[in-house]
Amino acid sequence: MFKLCVPCLLGLESLISRELQKMDMAGIRAENGRVYFTGKPEDIVRANLRLRTGERVLLELDRFEAASFEELFEATAAIPWEEFLDPHAAFPVKGYSLDSALFSVSSCQKIIKKAIAQRLSSRYGRSWLPEDGVKYQIQFAIMKNQVSLCFDTTGEGLHKRGYRPAHGAAPLKETLAAAIVELSRYRGREEIWDPFCGSGTIPIEAALIARNIAPGLQRGFASMEWPMLPSEMWERCRLEAKDLEFRGNYRIFASDIDSSAVSMARENALRAGVADCIRFTVKNALDTFPETEQGRILTNPPYGERMLDAAEAEKLYEAFGKRFAESRNWQVFLLSAHPEFERSFGFLADRRRKLYNGMVRCNLFMYTDTEHKKLFTASLKRESGFNRERSSGRSPRSGRKGNR
Repeated sequence: MFKLCVPCLLGLESLISRELQKMDMAGIRAENGRVYFTGKPEDIVRANLRLRTGERVLLELDRFEAASFEELFEATAAIPWEEFLDPHAAFPVKGYSLDSALFSVSSCQKIIKKAIAQRLSSRYGRSWLPEDGVKYQIQFAIMKNQVSLCFDTTGEGLHKRGYRPAHGAAPLKETLAAAIVELSRYRGREEIWDPFCGSGTIPIEAALIARNIAPGLQRGFASMEWPMLPSEMWERCRLEAKDLEFRGNYRIFASDIDSSAVSMARENALRAGVADCIRFTVKNALDTFPETEQGRILTNPPYGERMLDAAEAEKLYEAFGKRFAESRNWQVFLLSAHPEFERSFGFLADRRRKLYNGMVRCNLFMYTDTEHKKLFTASLKRESGFNRERSSGRSPRSGRKGNR
């Protein structure tokens, strides 16, 4: 059994743990920004093919404490690298160091590389290693003098699904889009709409989830050339994933005011194999809601970071909030980094989830209680009362805490 690790965006640890549980993985344990589990070689393949919200799958070889370069060298050289690396294997090294005595990343790279080379040279009786064979990317992480040495089994991050060669001006990571869908508890039964769809990432991820399509089916992985993970194993795991797919009619709507963005989204959905699940249209998000009276809005509107300025974003939120007030029984799951989103939108969220879009700290604002919305809508006519209640952290009339 191998010890495996899935790094992730902060805030997604519980979602990844749930995904791994559904795959019947063992020894699942979450930490800040990563989730550990244990598994067999085929579990490495299954995790790479099927994880939606993780960034990559690492095979951890050892973890130890090192406060000096000598300790780093000795502990690295003690690992049985020859069990994985043949005399021709390429083993580049990369990583990072935080709050540690060994703060020079380039020096750590050189020490780790030298220790591995010395170990392999000794075991194979060679004075020179050509590194002209299969590549094994070695990744180190040093945090507070605790060193973790891993093989990266994934290569390009798991958010690189393969369906989005082009993207809009402010792309949303596929892993984060999948997280928004998962947090909304969408499972393909309800109608959903993304009124600011851009390159279509959220509706495409929603369709993949609804149909239970493994997100890694259309891409390659760094470990596909490793002898321990033969091509027959990859093919068997791909067929296993395809056997788990669903068929059905799904009501997924996506729109954007930018016609070129909608065209791009259609092409991306076609590449993802879900174009028949999504209805794309060019329209202003402030015009009308879709035909039915209820559903879920999952969206990532501009919030003044890379598109629009802060003032323009606030005007957009205010106008969209008025449309939301007119709707009946629509829930909203909206990602924004704007610090005054709720004030501009006109409603306090029922729940909030702190997430990160790259390095940008965001909140997923979740509006799920339609009765709460009605009470709040009535109070909007008293703007001074709204501001007074908002500053105290309480929702008007409802008696609920603003932050929960």
